[in-house]
Amino acid sequence: MASRFREGEAGFGVYVHWPFCLSKCPYCDFNSHVRAAPVDEERFVAAFKAEIAHRAALSPGRTVSSIFFGGGTPSLMKPSTVGAILEAIGKAWKMGPNPEITLEANPTSVEAERFRGYRAAGINRVSLGVQAMNDRDLKALGRLHTVEEAFKAVDIATSTFERASFDLIYARPGQSPADWQAELTEALRRAPEHLSLYQLTIEPDTMFERLYQAGRLQMPDHEVSRALWDVTQEMTDKAGMPAYEVSNHARPGAESRHNLVYWRYGEYAGVGPGAHGRLVVNGRGRVAHSTEKHPEMWLTVVEADGHGLVEDELLSPAEQGDEYLLMGLRLAEGIDPDRYLMLADRRLDPERVASLIEDGMVERTEEGRLRVTKDGFPVLDSVVADLAA
Repeated sequence: MASRFREGEAGFGVYVHWPFCLSKCPYCDFNSHVRAAPVDEERFVAAFKAEIAHRAALSPGRTVSSIFFGGGTPSLMKPSTVGAILEAIGKAWKMGPNPEITLEANPTSVEAERFRGYRAAGINRVSLGVQAMNDRDLKALGRLHTVEEAFKAVDIATSTFERASFDLIYARPGQSPADWQAELTEALRRAPEHLSLYQLTIEPDTMFERLYQAGRLQMPDHEVSRALWDVTQEMTDKAGMPAYEVSNHARPGAESRHNLVYWRYGEYAGVGPGAHGRLVVNGRGRVAHSTEKHPEMWLTVVEADGHGLVEDELLSPAEQGDEYLLMGLRLAEGIDPDRYLMLADRRLDPERVASLIEDGMVERTEEGRLRVTKDGFPVLDSVVADLAA
């Protein structure tokens, strides 16, 4: 059977990683670094331009549907730096109509005042790392802003940009379902169109992991975590911002188009220290990319070689199928089994699918897609592992 999916339908995105932060949060395992001296932004811009040109040579003729500045803390960049990178992307590829251009930002008052400069540079969507809505927990999470600063930043963001979102972390130490309900009520009142709501997890090589292993950090047990999950789904559904992905909630039409490129297993170019990408390279197929993580080493390598790639691996059909399941089943819309066949060169095991349907973990839509049910999402990892086996 021919696939209903045509390559390119999921969109083409560009991810730009700015690796610097004012401080390292104790829960964070992202590629972020603190520097005492000012960053040489002009030197970084030149390196970003080189990497953008390199990726464009591998993926010519694409139309950019979204750009995402992540980090780190991209709102530490000068607006002129953002503008120069956007100009380079516009020269390297064709820009689609009204592309989504997102910048992650921390809601300190100093950065909020820079928002107008980012808007002038071309940013049309901002994602704010609020993380908690009480000062005690913000301090415990290592955040440098207060709740008052966060509210002010959200107000400025919504008045400055076409679109805005903010993140919260829940299932924090000592947080009860009633605590979270009160916090989420306030968040939903302030959120214009999109919320990212992440359960706190203990990541390797973080300060929180060391505290947890030393018995100094008490995480909610499974029963409380599930109650917090249920509160999240019930309240966002009722507010008209249901989950379109495991941790992301939006009003209809306000979903993050860039993140949908990832979850729908589209193509994206990743530039900057520690960035990842997935490109369909002519004559090779779908390729996995990742770059040197250390910022200054990345700069040196790019200046010498024209790119900072440390991984450039052709993905096998089995690997592509597994990645498609891992990403696509996070979405409420689910996956297209025909596309899985096209990528993996094999069909999903009908007996495993039937068993998961019987157990109420997955369901088929009228369009023939396969999606995880509300009962299946809390155990998503197990569902994906079962289908991928």
